[in-house]
Amino acid sequence: MTSAAPLDRVADFPAIPDGWAYLDTAATAQKPQAVIDAITRAYDTSYATVHRGVYQRSADMTVAYEKAREATARFIGAGSANEIVFTRGATEGINLVAQCWAATNLKAGDRILLSMLEHHSNIVPWQMVAERLGVAIDVLPLTADHRIDLDAMERMLTPAHKLVALGHVSNVLGSVLDGRRAADLAHGVGAKILLDGCQAVPRIAVDVKALDCDFYVFSGHKLYGPTGIGVLWARTELLDAMPPYQGGGSMIDRVSFEKTTYAPPPGRFEAGTPHIVGALGLHAAIDYVSAIGLDAIHAHEAALVMQAREGLSAINSVRLLGPEDSAGIVSFAVEGVHPHDIGTILDESRVAIRAGHHCAQPLMDALGLPATARASFGVYNGPDDVAALVDGVRRVTRIFG
Repeated sequence: MTSAAPLDRVADFPAIPDGWAYLDTAATAQKPQAVIDAITRAYDTSYATVHRGVYQRSADMTVAYEKAREATARFIGAGSANEIVFTRGATEGINLVAQCWAATNLKAGDRILLSMLEHHSNIVPWQMVAERLGVAIDVLPLTADHRIDLDAMERMLTPAHKLVALGHVSNVLGSVLDGRRAADLAHGVGAKILLDGCQAVPRIAVDVKALDCDFYVFSGHKLYGPTGIGVLWARTELLDAMPPYQGGGSMIDRVSFEKTTYAPPPGRFEAGTPHIVGALGLHAAIDYVSAIGLDAIHAHEAALVMQAREGLSAINSVRLLGPEDSAGIVSFAVEGVHPHDIGTILDESRVAIRAGHHCAQPLMDALGLPATARASFGVYNGPDDVAALVDGVRRVTRIFG
C-alpha cells in the first residue's frame, strides 16, 4: 500500500483527540489553534463595530476587517480587494449572483448550463431564477471516470446560453474541473461562468485571473476557518452593474424617503453589521494554509487518496467512485450495505466519515445509488487514519457477511 508523508499538523487542532480519524473535511474542516486564537482575541480584547465608529478601537477593527478582504483577494489572485464580497457562505454567494446578476440579465428563451455533479446550492438558485424568468436549464453529463464532460460542453453550448455554473472540485467525487477550458468554452458563446470553489480552495491553488472565470465562490469553514463567512469574487465591471442583494445599513450612499442611492461594491452587497470576527478568522485560516502551501497540501491529500483507493479496492464488495486522482475525496459504496450503516460501524471504530447523498441527489440518481460513503482528508490526516478507514470497512463487510 502506498504511504503518504504526513504533514504532522494534527497537533495544531485541539478538537482532534488521539486515535480519532476525522475524515469529513469536505463537509467542514476542523479549526487550527491559530484560527481559534484569532477569533478569541477578536472577541476578547479588540472587539468593536466596523466602518462606523470614530473611536480608535473601531478604527483598528475596521483596518483588520479590510485587511482580511485584502488577504482573501491575494489568496485567490483577485485583481482588487473591492472584488471580494463577504457573504455567509458559498450558498449565499451563488444566490447573490442568481438574484443580482442572472435575474436582471436573463430573459425568457435564455439558457443556463450546469453539470450532473453539482451541489444543490449550485442547482436550486438557478432553478428559482429560471422558473421566474422562463429560462431553460441544460445539464452536462459526466465522463466514464466521473469528470464533467467538457467535450460534451463544447457540443452543447449555443449563443442562447448566458450562464454556465460548475463545481471546480466535486464534493462527492473529488474530480477536478479544467476551469480554464470551461471558461474559454463559455466565453466562446458569450456566456458568463461561475465556479463553485468550496472544495477547491482548501486543496489546490486557485487564481481567478488565470482561470478567467467571471464569478467564484467559496466558504470559510471548509478552509479551516469559522462558519458563517464566505466569499464571492466577481469581476469589477460585473459588480458595478449589479443591483443590491439586500437593503439596510452599510450598503447605502444616502437614504431619503424620496430616493436612496447605494454604496459602490463591495459595500453595496454587505447590508447590515457584517460577520466581523468571521472575517478575521478567515484571514487567520488563509494565513495558516498559505504557510503550509497549497502545493504541499494537495500532494499530501493526493497521497492519502491513493492509499485509500488502494486499500479499499482490495475489498471485493467495495465500489469506488470518482477518478483515481481525485482531490482529497474518496466516495465508495459497499455492496448490500447502506452508507448510514457503514458510517455507524466506522464511528464505533473512531473513524468519522460522511454518509448520504451529500446534497447531490441528481448525481446519486446518475450513479444508480441512493447514497454513498465519503472519506475526505485534511492537513491533520495521515496514513494511520487511512489504515483505520480500510480496517473499519473490512469490519463492515464481516458484519454484513
